Amino acid sequence: MSEQPPTPAPTPAGAPEPEPLRWFGTSWLNRDNGYWPRRVAVSVGALVAAAAAVLLLRFGVEGIALSDNGTFLNGLLTAAIAVCSMMAVRRTWKVLTEGKDQLTGWMAEDRSLGAVWLIGGAGSLLAYFARSLVEAPGEAVNRAAYERAVAQYEKRQAGRSRRPDAKAPGRAGRKR
Repeated sequence: MSEQPPTPAPTPAGAPEPEPLRWFGTSWLNRDNGYWPRRVAVSVGALVAAAAAVLLLRFGVEGIALSDNGTFLNGLLTAAIAVCSMMAVRRTWKVLTEGKDQLTGWMAEDRSLGAVWLIGGAGSLLAYFARSLVEAPGEAVNRAAYERAVAQYEKRQAGRSRRPDAKAPGRAGRKR
């Protein structure tokens, strides 16, 4: 007979449910059901994707360099890629550690700075890789939200256990 994985206990009605993470589902909550192999796969995948993005950027820069437009243009292009990458790293790190709803100012711009995020994609992937070494990317944000929701739920439940409903069986209602 093969061993079956333990089935989780059913959650009571109204209890908070954890939000699933991309590639992890809800396995981040208890760090089970293949959490660690997924973490390794996400880390390796992000590093490989970052290497591919850097290679594409290198081909683009070499193409401009071959056109003999001068060292100023080459330096300007390299500086632009570096700035875009730094901006993308900062934004990605903030999204993964604090959540997308905490973005303000230029970081919150998705459409108008789309080209910056595209050019800085390699930096963003490197930030994703670095964060995946610490935890599942986005886990801290989801864990904090889930723990807040559980604490609120338990507080509501504790409040109800001390104050039973006035219409509970065996209790007489107030007469007016």
